Amino acid sequence: MNKNRLIAAGIAFIALIYVLSSSIFIVDQRMFAVVFSFGQIVRVIEQPGLQIKYPAPFESVRFFDRRILTIDNPEAERFITAEKKNLLVDSYVKWRIVDPRKFFISFKGDERLAQDRLTQLVRSALNEEFTKRTVRELISEQREEVMQGIQKKVAVDASDIGVEIVDVRLKRVDLLAEISDSVYRRMEAERKRVANELRSMGAAESDKIRANAERQRDTILAEAYRDAQKIKGAGDAKATALYAEAFGRDPQFAQFYQSLEAYRNSFKDKKDVMVVEPNGEFFKYLHKK
Repeated sequence: MNKNRLIAAGIAFIALIYVLSSSIFIVDQRMFAVVFSFGQIVRVIEQPGLQIKYPAPFESVRFFDRRILTIDNPEAERFITAEKKNLLVDSYVKWRIVDPRKFFISFKGDERLAQDRLTQLVRSALNEEFTKRTVRELISEQREEVMQGIQKKVAVDASDIGVEIVDVRLKRVDLLAEISDSVYRRMEAERKRVANELRSMGAAESDKIRANAERQRDTILAEAYRDAQKIKGAGDAKATALYAEAFGRDPQFAQFYQSLEAYRNSFKDKKDVMVVEPNGEFFKYLHKK
């Protein structure tokens, strides 16, 4: 009798352990937990920590990654531009699950199916954006605008399947080998044309600045010469007035001073020879009296 009781107690303990182990589970902060009851979603648990459910087979739980995931295509894909040029495009997508309920209903929780669906959406958006633009716009001018447009288009469809598109990036956009050389030559010719235009504009502006500087220089020199002549004329006039006043006071001194100036100017160069009478009027102030 005691033996049967012990066996029953052991069975009950094992059953209790089983119930507890299948009823308690831990939700990691990097995961969503979805609780099912006979294949139907009962609730979605987003908060990390210890959680309780009914034991199997009444309820079961599945976990879905809530981190940002990456779809990186291993091979570049071909797209056609508005110029009917073929481009090889290598892109990647950053995405994450935001609504586990929609995600499970759409793909039965299979991430590979979700990646295939997102890849198709991105390919369709890329094709739509590329057919509206030229090679030049895609490579340089409107590349950021293209990526934003693709992200917006894919995000609308992704929200219906419980997914958020975090980012879409073009890693590489290359021309096919048969058209790369011609495009590069055309781009080089265009750059040279722009460079020549800039050089011509620079030369014209340089000539304009140089001519303006020379005109200002001539104006400054002319004004300086005019002012100098005015000052010189005023000085000569004042000197003449002073001489006239001084000579008017003593006419004999004035004659003597003028004779000295004449001597100084006449004998300035020792090589000069003068033929005059020694007793003439010119040398009267050199005679001894």
